[in-house]
Amino acid sequence: MVRQAPHLQLKDIVYENVKKDIVELVFSPGTHLRERDLAEKFQVSKTPVREALSRLAQDQLVEVHAYRGAIVSGYSRVDLMEIYQLREILQGACAREATLTIGADDLAELGRVVLASRQAMEADHIAELPHLFESFDQIIYRQTSNRRILDLVWTLDAHLRRIGNLTVRIPGRLAKSVVQHEEIFEAIGRRNPTGAESMMREHIASVLADQLAAYEEDVMVMSPETIGEMQ
Repeated sequence: MVRQAPHLQLKDIVYENVKKDIVELVFSPGTHLRERDLAEKFQVSKTPVREALSRLAQDQLVEVHAYRGAIVSGYSRVDLMEIYQLREILQGACAREATLTIGADDLAELGRVVLASRQAMEADHIAELPHLFESFDQIIYRQTSNRRILDLVWTLDAHLRRIGNLTVRIPGRLAKSVVQHEEIFEAIGRRNPTGAESMMREHIASVLADQLAAYEEDVMVMSPETIGEMQ
């Protein structure tokens, strides 16, 4: 059953639910999304499903192929590099601005998230970390008053969250991120804009490097070519 939300048309509700399932890897890269199956899953007709898949194709979360239908997209090496190069610029700028604008409440919340991440890692509660990392990013993002940066972040949001969920599979990556988030938090707390931006960009470059290494080992994602071979 689709999750209802106020003021949304049925096609929008289906779109949000399918997108959520893609981001959370209920539908992993390479999954064939059949209109009939989705209509049954969400108890709707095929029309809103077809419209949702068209929007997801525009978001580059789904690839629509003639005669084969819709397939959940994977990420090529170039995709990962382009997404994370843009993320490095945007989040680095937000970290710099955070040192100048963050208030006591947000700084305290950021500290709680960093501490909870450390505790989750040490307790081996790995499933909690992607959500905590997302909270860390959201607190950083909301420190900027630059609406264009926020628009670009929103455009990338689903991809960043999905790649973050895929990153859980990479050995050692989560522990690195916990330490790097602690360092970024300390730089923001010291009101060090150059240090905060530099550490944030180094963190994101580090994530990308691990993703590309894992990609070589077929741990990270399936390439479009691999997806094609499965059909």
